[in-house]
Amino acid sequence: MKLSESQRKFLRGRGHQLKPLIMVGDAGLTESLLAEFKATLAHHELIKVKVRSTDRAARDELIQKLCADHSATLLQRVGNVALVYRANSEKRPEKRLRIPSR
Repeated sequence: MKLSESQRKFLRGRGHQLKPLIMVGDAGLTESLLAEFKATLAHHELIKVKVRSTDRAARDELIQKLCADHSATLLQRVGNVALVYRANSEKRPEKRLRIPSR
């Protein structure tokens, strides 16, 4: 999903107070973690993911793979925590995360 800079800024502001809901450990991307990521992202639309990895390149690659495989947008990465967004069109309109228009 293509977001404007003002929309990204709005979502980063909304995500500031969030706690990480998905934590990727030493086992990496297991089937159960991917299923939980998909379900959590569908329910919340905006989530934080914490990745335990000492290697920065491996951490970035893992976050990019998660986003690419699930059509999510990486909004921000600070240290080992990434803020990820994906709109859920199947949710009722009153339950969706409302972002400002471009």
